[in-house]
Amino acid sequence: MPISPANHAAFYNRIAGAYDLIADPGEAAARRDGEAALALQPGESVLEVGFGTGNSLLTFAQQVGTSGRVCGIDISESMRKIASTRFEHAPELARIVDLQIGDARLLPYPDQQFNAVFASFTLELFDDREIPAVLSEMRRVLRRDGRLGLVVMATPENAQHDSLLEHVYVWMHQHFPHIVDCHPVNIEPLLDETGFEVASRKRIEIWTLPVDIVIAKPVGESG
Repeated sequence: MPISPANHAAFYNRIAGAYDLIADPGEAAARRDGEAALALQPGESVLEVGFGTGNSLLTFAQQVGTSGRVCGIDISESMRKIASTRFEHAPELARIVDLQIGDARLLPYPDQQFNAVFASFTLELFDDREIPAVLSEMRRVLRRDGRLGLVVMATPENAQHDSLLEHVYVWMHQHFPHIVDCHPVNIEPLLDETGFEVASRKRIEIWTLPVDIVIAKPVGESG
């Protein structure tokens, strides 16, 4: 049974203070690869869905500069408080950053607002049936020539590449979702279903678990 948004929020509110200690040893390198692939430029606007403790936000603000715009949405108020502290010594950048609490399935932004949308280890938190709604919202708020950057736990490309750790991880998610709240995602068919085409994909491993770093663009658009 999927975890409710309220329970997800409560869980991340509880662990926010320790989140980087728990997650960064595995996630940091993949997240940085995703940031680099997104290749933000000065003056651009970017939305991060599931900004967590804000590891990417300061990087994005530095890349787009004071003429750009950085927005973020997350389900956890405790995460937002921590993320906000990253700009305490950069007040000129803090002015271009707006962080909101909300639901990724119903983004509180008008259509075609952003040059880029980014999500790192976020889609895995949603039930498979909910991911198309999240991707559709990301596409809605992207400009026609925008780009989507994803860092996502991936499914193996074939059974020969399955690892014991992945089998254990999936089993734990199925039986104890309140402990292991994320799961591998086969992202390319979902992107195709929601009107994206993959511009680039890089696959890496974290503790033998495959991770995809994907840049996708709205179908029929160039840039």
